Amino acid sequence: MSGPARRWGTRWLTRDDLDTAAGSATGLLAVSADASGVFPLAPADRAAAEELTAAALRAAGVGERDRVVVALAEPAGSLWASAAAGVAAAAAWVEPRGRLRLHHALTTLKATTLVATPTGAMDFLARLHLEFLLDPLDLGLRQIVLTGEIASPRTLAHLAVEFEAAVREVYANPFTGAALAWRAAQDEPLTPLADGLLGLAALDKDGPAAAGGPAELVITPYGHATLGDAVLRTGQVARPGAGEEAVPAPVHTVGEHVLVRGVWLSLPRLGRTLARIDGVSRWELTVSRQGTLDSAVLTVAFNRDSLVSNPMWRSRIQEALRGLTPITIGLEIAPEAVETPAPGVLNDLRGHHLGRDRALVT
Repeated sequence: MSGPARRWGTRWLTRDDLDTAAGSATGLLAVSADASGVFPLAPADRAAAEELTAAALRAAGVGERDRVVVALAEPAGSLWASAAAGVAAAAAWVEPRGRLRLHHALTTLKATTLVATPTGAMDFLARLHLEFLLDPLDLGLRQIVLTGEIASPRTLAHLAVEFEAAVREVYANPFTGAALAWRAAQDEPLTPLADGLLGLAALDKDGPAAAGGPAELVITPYGHATLGDAVLRTGQVARPGAGEEAVPAPVHTVGEHVLVRGVWLSLPRLGRTLARIDGVSRWELTVSRQGTLDSAVLTVAFNRDSLVSNPMWRSRIQEALRGLTPITIGLEIAPEAVETPAPGVLNDLRGHHLGRDRALVT
C-alpha cells in the first residue's frame, strides 16, 4: 500500500461532501437512488468508467457471443448495460424489482449472462424454486456477475452450483456503480482493474491504514475532470490480514450511510425527515438479512399517548419514508409514549455497519 499512499491527494471526500457540492456540479451527474449523493461524470470520466466495467465483464468470461441482462438500480444499471453492449452481442437493462419480469426478460432475450446484486440473485433463485417451480438450469446462463452489496457467505459457490455457471463478484464504485476490481471466489482478495484506483485508509484520520484492524476502502480517481486527485471514502470497510498486500473485499460499512439492498440510505436525512413530524421523540432503524434479501424496519416512539394509535400519524411517517428512499421500510410504533427525546439508533443485525462515527470504530 505504500505506492498508492504516496500519490493520495490532500482532499478527502465522503458521500456527504459530494452531496453538498451537488448544486455546483456540471455535466452528467450520477445520482444515487435516494438522491443523497451526486457524482459528476464528464465525457472522459464516463468513458473511463465504461472501460473499467467492460474489463470486469471480460474478466468474468463475457465475450462477443454472449447476451447480457443487467438487473441493477440506477445509476449503475445503464452504465453496466452500455459497457456490456461493447463487449457482448447484446445487452439490456431491466428494473431489478419484479422477479417474474426478470425471468421473462432472461428467457425472451435468450440471455447468457446476468448482472445483479448478490441478494437479488439469491432471491431470484429462491423464487425460481419455490414460487415459479422452474429449474434454474433451463435459463442456460453461462455467467453471473454480482455487484453492489456485501454478499452473504457461500453466495458465489451456491449460485455457481445451482445455475452451473461461472460466478464472479465485482467491487464497484459506490457512487457510480462502475467496476473497480473483481474476484472469482469469496475467499480471494480483489484484483483491481487498474493500478492506483483502490487503497486502504485509516478510519480515524486522512491517511493510509495501519497494520491490523479495520480499514476503509478509498478510491483515487486521478485526473477526474471535476474531482481532480481527491480521495473518496467509500464507507466500506475491509479487514486485511497481517502483512497482506492485496486489497480485500469489504465486509462492513461505516459512516452516516448504511447499505440496504444495494442502496445507500442516509441516516441524517432519515433523522431530519422524522424531526419534521410533530410528536416523534425517538426512532430505531433495524436492518436484517434473515432470508435472501435485506429487511429494514423503523420503530418510532411518540412523545404523547394520543399519537400512538393515531392512523393519520402512522400514514404521515409512511409517506415520508416513501418520499425519502426507494427501499421498502416497514414501520412499527412503540406501544408506549416516551416524552424524553433521544438521537436515532441504527441496529444492524447483519453485523455489517460498524458505526456512524469513524473515529469510534475499533
